[in-house]
Amino acid sequence: MTTATRARPGRRRASRRVEKRRSTRDRIVISLMIGVPTLLVVWLVWLPALASVLLSFTKWNGFKFSGIQWVGTQNYSDIATIYPPFWPAIQHNLIWLVFLFVLPTIAGVALAVVLDREMWGSRFYQTAFYLPVVLSMALVGFIWQLFYSTDQGLINEVFGSNIDWYGDPDVNLWAVLVATAWRHTGYIMLLYLAGLKGIDASLREAAAVDGASEVKTFFLVIFPVMRPINLIVLVIVVIESLRAFDLVWIINKGRNGLELISALVSQNVVGEATRYGFGSALAVIMMIISSVFIAVYLRIVFREEGR
Repeated sequence: MTTATRARPGRRRASRRVEKRRSTRDRIVISLMIGVPTLLVVWLVWLPALASVLLSFTKWNGFKFSGIQWVGTQNYSDIATIYPPFWPAIQHNLIWLVFLFVLPTIAGVALAVVLDREMWGSRFYQTAFYLPVVLSMALVGFIWQLFYSTDQGLINEVFGSNIDWYGDPDVNLWAVLVATAWRHTGYIMLLYLAGLKGIDASLREAAAVDGASEVKTFFLVIFPVMRPINLIVLVIVVIESLRAFDLVWIINKGRNGLELISALVSQNVVGEATRYGFGSALAVIMMIISSVFIAVYLRIVFREEGR
């Protein structure tokens, strides 16, 4: 038996030990990569959500756990019957949803189509239109205060009016929606612009050969192909309309014509009332509404993947 032959079993055993060490290390790394994010999601998302659901059936001022009182569905009944801001908040959230779905979405699609032509300075325009998206809603509110200020605002100075854009309950909701649309349009533009960049150029060429105009090509060929983008935009608009909070809270804490569900939650949880059970019931209602739209979106996506 040669020396090389005698060395082979030893090499095999060493190779097995190395592979065993590698497989053990890989299992540890994979376990950490899966376990740590899972624990964070459970701790930061699922447990607070479950706690909110449980607290929604109680009465608690947030100070002592011994002070928690089980009241059943009384919070939900009170919200629907003897809590005046609730139904205006529902109405305002619906207006917010329809407005974001119509004006900023249409404007974002139009901007994406124009900028997709690789016009001169398109990079500059993309940056300019997207810049408001990186700003917080609080900063957006302060910026638009320069336009809406009663005494020194640009709008009142130009038109010679004296409208309290943020204080008048007849107009403040629409003023806030315009400020929100200014920020939201750039986000929609970016999504559709990314979708347009990913479309095969042969589709446009085939439509042009068939004699279709650019308008017909977009609505009959391009837009249907971007169905995944359309679904994503729909879900984003729904979520944005429900979690709209920063701007109205800065203006008047969600009162006097700016009632929103998210603002009502904050008023009852961290406001002067400190009614954790009542505020949790409002949060659960908001969570259920958003979950319905998300469930519909996931069902459509899974149906498309199953084909």
